[in-house]
Amino acid sequence: MSAASAWLDLLIKNVRLVRPQQAGLARTDIGIRGGRFARIEPDIPVADAQATYDGRELLAFPGAVDAHTHVGIYSPLPEDAVTESHAAVTGGVTTMLTYFRTGQYYLNRGGAYADFFPQVLRESDGRYWCDYAYHLAPIQSGHVDEMEALAAEHGVPSFKIFMFYGGYGLHGSTDAEAQRRFLMLGPDDRYDLAHFEFVMRAAARIVERRPELADVVSVSLHCEVADILNAYTKLVQRDPSLAGLRAYSAARPPHSEGLGVWIAAYLAHETGCRNVNLLHLSSRKALESALIAARAFPHVDFRKEITVGHLVLDCDTAGIAAKVNPPIRPRADVEYLWRAVLAGDVDWIVSDHACCSRELKVAAGRPDDIWLAKAGFGGTEYLLSAVFSEGTRRGLPWHRIAELVSWNPARRYGLGSKGDVAVGYDADLVLLDPNRRFTVRAADSPSAQGYTPFEGVELTGAVRATFLRGELVFDDGKIAGTPRGRYLKRPTPPRIPTVG
Repeated sequence: MSAASAWLDLLIKNVRLVRPQQAGLARTDIGIRGGRFARIEPDIPVADAQATYDGRELLAFPGAVDAHTHVGIYSPLPEDAVTESHAAVTGGVTTMLTYFRTGQYYLNRGGAYADFFPQVLRESDGRYWCDYAYHLAPIQSGHVDEMEALAAEHGVPSFKIFMFYGGYGLHGSTDAEAQRRFLMLGPDDRYDLAHFEFVMRAAARIVERRPELADVVSVSLHCEVADILNAYTKLVQRDPSLAGLRAYSAARPPHSEGLGVWIAAYLAHETGCRNVNLLHLSSRKALESALIAARAFPHVDFRKEITVGHLVLDCDTAGIAAKVNPPIRPRADVEYLWRAVLAGDVDWIVSDHACCSRELKVAAGRPDDIWLAKAGFGGTEYLLSAVFSEGTRRGLPWHRIAELVSWNPARRYGLGSKGDVAVGYDADLVLLDPNRRFTVRAADSPSAQGYTPFEGVELTGAVRATFLRGELVFDDGKIAGTPRGRYLKRPTPPRIPTVG
């Protein structure tokens, strides 16, 4: 068979395949046709493919699905999509899901999603180096009525609630009127518990009316309670013994997270909201509350998310660059989260990537003031390597890593063609060297952020190559090709290639 008539577009030789739900490694070759995995078996003849790539016995993981990012929050979406998805593929992320909303930041506009979301799609088109999708937050009361159309027509079946937004600012305490302006609320809008209830009731109605979406319609919650944050911020700011990230953690105490989890859980029970995602749980109290809630309401399908920042950094060793919501916690919380990961009590791990340049991050003239610094930082490019490095050191099996960073979030969010290396799936693949050690340096990342709170962290397990739907997009330190990411209108079913 000549190369011109070969059935496979690309043959990746000599890899050790890591698949979710399958312990152990398979030494194999991987054949790709039409952007999908077509053959996965040892010793596929080179003559069967138009092109060949030597996998050098590296580990082959499914492309990472970073299910929690904030592309476009601090920089214009078209520019942020380019640089931050560029960073993503260097770390093996082949799909990014971004939380988007009306109000200040993002597009800096309010109004109906019927007008807002098409602009998001226009400004995204042709910009991403990886595939992408969006979660949307119903902020205004009118957005609740738009949820069914967003799910059924636009392919956005996942919605977010920022529980603390009703009475506390993105970066710290604020007055009520300023927060209304921040969210761009109308005179009759209230971003409060009743609004959260109505969002959950709307999600339940979508499932009743459109049972084909029952498995993918979900509500995600940032679980912190504004009243607790306001009270503790005042106490902490008067305490001279607390400073930096330790002060910020104390001002947003773990029991505020735990209480938020319980409010979310009871509202889900009351409203019949079936699928609930508890986002970026940062503390022992928050995760314990989530586990108890799951036992109390077994009819609600709770999923528990943790970020790589909360698994690597702690508030006593990281600097102001690591300010984020919820806060980076003490080392005892970090180690508890890892025990939960090892026990199978965590469903997926994400980056919560929010590129925030140093000029935006810290206040001019007061660069060490934690209260004036903005919240959020990037890190999608370190997601897979950090989970691999820290997880392997603690005994986390590699197939569990594939589940935590690829399979589980893909299943929850309706990405049926993502998350595994199997015939018919999108040919998203990461080749990782399990023995290569490297030190995180912001200067090595294509992110526009220019710094990282992970600076100086040593990791074992470096991404050597990333393939997006069968095309090489990152190879040995260099970006390849052009941005070819596609918008993923969910749910996306698995696609089986035609044989012959």
